[in-house]
Amino acid sequence: MHVPDGFFNVAVSLSAGVVAAAGVAVCLRGARRELDDRTAPMAGLVAAFIFAVQMLNFPVAAGTSGHLLGGALAAILVGPYTAVLCVAVVLLVQGFFFADGGLTALGVNITLMGVVAVVVGWTVFRLITRAVRNRGAVVAASFVAALVSVPATALAFTLLFWIGGTAPIEVGTVAAAMGGVHVLIGIGEGLITAVTVSTVLAIRPDLVYGARGLAAPLVLRGADGEAVVAQGAPAPAAARRPGWFLPAGIVVAALLAGIVSFYASSSPDGLERVAEDKGFISQASDHALGEQPLADYGDAGGIPVGVAGLIGVGVTLAVGGGLFFAVRRRTKDDTAKDEVSA
Repeated sequence: MHVPDGFFNVAVSLSAGVVAAAGVAVCLRGARRELDDRTAPMAGLVAAFIFAVQMLNFPVAAGTSGHLLGGALAAILVGPYTAVLCVAVVLLVQGFFFADGGLTALGVNITLMGVVAVVVGWTVFRLITRAVRNRGAVVAASFVAALVSVPATALAFTLLFWIGGTAPIEVGTVAAAMGGVHVLIGIGEGLITAVTVSTVLAIRPDLVYGARGLAAPLVLRGADGEAVVAQGAPAPAAARRPGWFLPAGIVVAALLAGIVSFYASSSPDGLERVAEDKGFISQASDHALGEQPLADYGDAGGIPVGVAGLIGVGVTLAVGGGLFFAVRRRTKDDTAKDEVSA
């Protein structure tokens, strides 16, 4: 659902840019409560993973495809404030390196795919998990939250286009079309999100932000009274760093972007299909960076999509990792080390 240049008038584009900038500013402050030395690398990995999976368009109807938005997934894994930053990083890399999503529409895209998708997804997730707190509920809530976030984002686009789109539309008709196709895309989003969250829960539950507060592992005490964590249970979350999980996650993202991307659907996504059917696709204008080699994921420069995908994963990981490391909450040990080195 990457909005191209030309879909919105100047007033809406600027207003959405202000909303997006304000949202990112708020999230930069809020992310300090979610990020530390242990979780900052995880956030960089989540951004790279979202970039990779967004390349994998999947068919949802005849001649129509969809792809992950990732807002709900990121919120569940690393927290809502950090999630907005993850999606914003992905959109920035896509817009400036791959000409995916208009530059004048960057504020619109961050507002929709970042702020709206994250807020809706996280709200639904929290409503469900407040009632039931176990791993099964977390996975089920992940599916529902991700599913709902997609048509909600599509309807938010319709509202914005009705307010300041560059072509007249029958808002009810477009809303029905956008909502309908994006419910189907939402099912795919829900499945991807649920499988991903379930996998991380099975391997490293301490790295799932939305699963914090679940029952602690059984603790046994030896004859000397010293606490011993039951065999097979994880060590306390605060003491564990991502370890091997981080390089393994990077390998998965690289495989998805570098190999699986060759098999992605080439059909237009939900927004493109609706724009074609409802007659406003002609409002889209050429991307200002559409002639650079990596544009359209390498198609403009004759670069294989897998190679472009690997470059994108690397850039997203570097930009996101650097941002999250800089934003993270610093410990007393970090401060002491800086003072010593100074």
